[in-house]
Amino acid sequence: MRVEILIRQKREEKGYTIDKLAKLANMSKGHLSRIERGETRPTIDTLVIIALALKVEVSELYKICY
Repeated sequence: MRVEILIRQKREEKGYTIDKLAKLANMSKGHLSRIERGETRPTIDTLVIIALALKVEVSELYKICY
C-alpha cells in the first residue's frame, strides 16, 4: 500500500479531518492534502511528524514509503 493511501486510511480510522491532522502535525492543510493525493512525497522528518500525530509506529510508514 502506498504511503499516501495509508496516511489517509489511518486518519479516517481515527476520525480526523485533514484540518485536525494538519494541526496535530503542525503543518499546513494544503501540504498534508498534497501528500495524501500523492502530489508530493513526504520527507523522513515529515513522515515522523505525521506518524506521531496519528499515533502509529514510524516504521509502519517508513517501510511503505522508502
